[in-house]
Amino acid sequence: MKLSKDQQVQIAQALYIVNRHAKTAQDKKPLYQLKQNVLNKLLHQKYAKKEGLHFSENPKNSKQHSTTLVSFANYLFHIPSSADDKLLPHLGKLDFTYQNPDVKMSLFQAKQILIEYVGTPSTTSKRSPSEKKLPLPFKLTPSPSEYRRTQKNPFKK
Repeated sequence: MKLSKDQQVQIAQALYIVNRHAKTAQDKKPLYQLKQNVLNKLLHQKYAKKEGLHFSENPKNSKQHSTTLVSFANYLFHIPSSADDKLLPHLGKLDFTYQNPDVKMSLFQAKQILIEYVGTPSTTSKRSPSEKKLPLPFKLTPSPSEYRRTQKNPFKK
């Protein structure tokens, strides 16, 4: 599928919106998975390019690691680096002087654009009724005086 410049810009804007929402979402995994799927497809089709490695802003388990910087249609995105990415040049710390162009688009519209491009819907964050977590039953704990009453007195015969 050949993408026009307008389609590339629209996909880049949708990626930006999904990425921005994923950073503050309660359930980040589906949004980041959608972003990852789209960027992998763009890389495979040679629309996007891996530029290099950046130190991660949020090290896992207090261990420094790097993320891969991907450029696509004047937007930059970070994805987890793979073993092949170790050959890319290391760019050091994140450069906060560059910001992606700001976009006004709803998350719903952005997800629709990306799902249409990838061809399959990402894993949904909505659970089926059988999978919903039920609240644990409220367990009453006895007060200290009630607890003492239930214990046997070792001095009483």
